[in-house]
Amino acid sequence: MSLMHLSFYSTFALSSLGLAFHRTHLISALLCLESMMLSMYIALSLWPVENQATSFTLLPVLMLAFSACEAGTGLAMLVASTRTHGSDHLHNLNLLQC
Repeated sequence: MSLMHLSFYSTFALSSLGLAFHRTHLISALLCLESMMLSMYIALSLWPVENQATSFTLLPVLMLAFSACEAGTGLAMLVASTRTHGSDHLHNLNLLQC
């Protein structure tokens, strides 16, 4: 395993650990999700270069589009929850009380 692969795997693992353990604020969960998507984007961008495969060059652009949609939806949820509940704490968001 090269150093580049190790950095991608460790970035993704640290982001998922951050998402699992630091779930107090919605903004921190969104930042962890974005760092996971960024590490996957960089890995998918360099994968066709390593394998000399031109058929997978559109895949990072598609992933970047989905990442932008996910970020927009997450920020809309952050603004909506902050307006209705007054903060972005995740313990205030209980689906059973809606």
